[in-house]
Amino acid sequence: MKLLIIICGLLIIGCNSTDNKSENKISENTIQKEETSKETELQNGDLIFHTSRSSQSQAIQIATNSKYSHMGIIYKEGENYLVYEAVQPVKTTNLNAWISRGKNGKYVVKRLKNSERYLSEDGIERIKIIGQKYLGKDYDLRFEWSDNKIYCSELAWKIYKEAFNIEIGKLEKVGDFDLSNKTVQEKVKERYGSDIPKDEFVITPDRMFKSEKLITVKEK
Repeated sequence: MKLLIIICGLLIIGCNSTDNKSENKISENTIQKEETSKETELQNGDLIFHTSRSSQSQAIQIATNSKYSHMGIIYKEGENYLVYEAVQPVKTTNLNAWISRGKNGKYVVKRLKNSERYLSEDGIERIKIIGQKYLGKDYDLRFEWSDNKIYCSELAWKIYKEAFNIEIGKLEKVGDFDLSNKTVQEKVKERYGSDIPKDEFVITPDRMFKSEKLITVKEK
């Protein structure tokens, strides 16, 4: 009888031990999933990149030796994510709609390395206020370095520069790009004719994407 009681006791202890381990494992997995979710959660001020399916995308990719040809700034309003972008005209677009416009629905989200230093509530408010002056402006087909019209990477670059004096990506000149490809030449002729502004400053999505000031937080 005593032996039976001891065996039953051991079985109970063993079962409880197994249950605890299982519970602990489930708890650890839940914590890991929550941590991963937090790490990949989009934030105000994140920069999002994709390959546009527009007619000029291929020319931009070839000329700049870049995979990505369009970008914008992510804002969160309530439960909705929006992308502030320079298309025709400059506007906010629902994030899912923005992603669906890209090639194969693929995109990459990047964030300022020390974003907590700049992208506080006040910082976000600052970039939104600065961005307002570009809202509704026409898309700049000639990629000129003025505020009269504006293109996608120029919009994001100027907002960060004016708000925090941060330059994300190196400025280049039109003459620095590979203009030898036939597809590029056709697009250049369409935009400039024979008067190519080779000394015009330009910031490309590629140069911003490769900036050491950014880290990748999400990729699909």
